[in-house]
Amino acid sequence: MIAVMRLSSGLLLWALFAAFATTMSAAPASTAKRAIVLDVNGAIGPAMADYVVRELKDADPDEVGLVVLRMNTPGGLDTSMRQIIAAILASPVPVATFVAPGGARAASAGTYIAYASAIAAMAPGTNIGAATPVQLGGGSLFGGGSEQKQQGKNAQPEDTETRKIINDAVAYIRSLATLNNRNADWAADAVRSAVSVPASEALSLHVIEVIANDVPDLLKQIDGKTVTVNGKPQRLATAGLAVVNVPQDWRTELLGFITNPDVAFILMLVGVYGIILEFFNPGAVAPGLVGTISILVALYALAFIPINYAGVALVIVGIGLMIAEIHIGAFGALGVGGIAAFVIGAFLMFPARAAGFAPSAGIVIGAAIASAALILLVLAALLRSRKRPVVTGGEALIGAQGEAVSWDGEQGLVRVAGEIWRARAEAPLLAGTHIKVLKRDGLVLRVEAI
Repeated sequence: MIAVMRLSSGLLLWALFAAFATTMSAAPASTAKRAIVLDVNGAIGPAMADYVVRELKDADPDEVGLVVLRMNTPGGLDTSMRQIIAAILASPVPVATFVAPGGARAASAGTYIAYASAIAAMAPGTNIGAATPVQLGGGSLFGGGSEQKQQGKNAQPEDTETRKIINDAVAYIRSLATLNNRNADWAADAVRSAVSVPASEALSLHVIEVIANDVPDLLKQIDGKTVTVNGKPQRLATAGLAVVNVPQDWRTELLGFITNPDVAFILMLVGVYGIILEFFNPGAVAPGLVGTISILVALYALAFIPINYAGVALVIVGIGLMIAEIHIGAFGALGVGGIAAFVIGAFLMFPARAAGFAPSAGIVIGAAIASAALILLVLAALLRSRKRPVVTGGEALIGAQGEAVSWDGEQGLVRVAGEIWRARAEAPLLAGTHIKVLKRDGLVLRVEAI
């Protein structure tokens, strides 16, 4: 009897231990008290990647129960997207991508990030998809301005390089779909055929798990779901989490400001003009200092932005021609060519398909107009200078006034423009007499008394 009781007690303890171990493996720490919300609003670039990656690394699973990426993006850079996805997959805290508010989208790079997240959710009136990569400036961009033509599921691009990029992207998003048990076939279609679906259809296709009105509604709906976090199953306990918005800090805002195409373009112009002015005015210091700093910051920003280097070369050639016009005075020939090269290069420099990574037309046109105005002002000054009397050399002495220093007969010495000259006059002059220069014969001045 005692042996049976001991055996029953052992089995009971073993069952309790097994239940406890199962609960611990599928449930988060009970001390998690908040859900942090990161706003991924705009193109996925270096600044956005820095913001998301740093916040995911700083998220303590003992304090944070969920990280919500509230997303509205047209796409972004492949390198930045992969940095965010790597941080999501390595995070010990579950991540939910929530396409919100109404009217938002998770296009291209946003689709990949949603597929990498433990929870994919959308608000009513949003859409997801169009994940075809575009090759720009030696790197891939997820999200272009031009619409992709609908091809069949089995259609293959004719270009070998494009085919490699598409196939790599398909394999990548399929692996993310398998990891989180989502529709891999639709994901492949989103890459190959650029398909996009609204929230209701995404839910029925098992592209997302939840349609929620806001973050609190999302937390209620996903409470109790079991997801994969850092390769392990984890049951979410989100119903009681406090929602905390974590805005971008000054570092992220500064990086975002610098990598803005408009700012990078202006910094490049300031840098080039500053260095050129320093060469033409050695010792001015300020133009060279400002130009050097501006060009270095611009080069740092352009390293993250897809650009066409032929466009950059045309912009620099255009500036060079405009500067040559100012110093040579070709009466507009070089200036017009410089402005044309500048404008064409500026539009070619940033490909039009790079959504979120091209400068506004107003900035380019404004810079061209400012450069043209500078050339016109310099040319006007050159034309006015041609009509002025000569103020240097021997001709500058004609009409100049001075005074007689000493005189003997028909010749003597006079002081003109602070210098002593030999002079001749038709009548003798007394020392101190004010004179005017009539003519110059070599080193002898013809003068008369005033």
